Amino acid sequence: MERKRLEAFSDGVLAILITIMVLELTVPHGTDLASLRAVLPIFLGYVLSFVYLAIYWNNHHHMFAVTTRVNGAVLWANMHLLFWLSLVPFVTGWMGENHFARVPTAIYGVVLLMAAIAYYILQGRILALEGRESVLARALGSDWKGKVSPVLYVLAIAGAFVRPSIAQAIYVLVALIWVVPDPRIERALTEAEGDAPSTPP
Repeated sequence: MERKRLEAFSDGVLAILITIMVLELTVPHGTDLASLRAVLPIFLGYVLSFVYLAIYWNNHHHMFAVTTRVNGAVLWANMHLLFWLSLVPFVTGWMGENHFARVPTAIYGVVLLMAAIAYYILQGRILALEGRESVLARALGSDWKGKVSPVLYVLAIAGAFVRPSIAQAIYVLVALIWVVPDPRIERALTEAEGDAPSTPP
């Protein structure tokens, strides 16, 4: 099956999701800085969700850069991931419109948790197809980020009912963990290309 078609479709969906989120930003009626205060929660939610979608796009791109083939299981796992990511604009708007209230903040975490699980499933389907000696398998290693993120999301969901600011801080923390450039796949791909026999001229 064509890997590039899957990537192109996923890129298009993520681009649409970002567009939907920015359209949710309402223009204030006033002309002074104070008029921005009403839309500040929505804007902050947009920034956080934009970062999350950018992280998913980057990691998705890198993962498929070292994926040589896909099958039906990979296609459905990818659709499962896109389903949860498609809910990000909704929960972002709900959380921002309600000034980071407890329930919307917790549900935002649920969507992030389910997206993380969906990405883990997609990664597992690709590894099953590529093999444990593949470039992707070598690059992932112990994958501590992938393991700690769901735990932090669960803590954030619980923390949202105590104080929403706890959940917000954890969401930002997870984003910061993933925003830090991770050169594992590029390094593994470079090593694999270096190990490959050169083609005679």
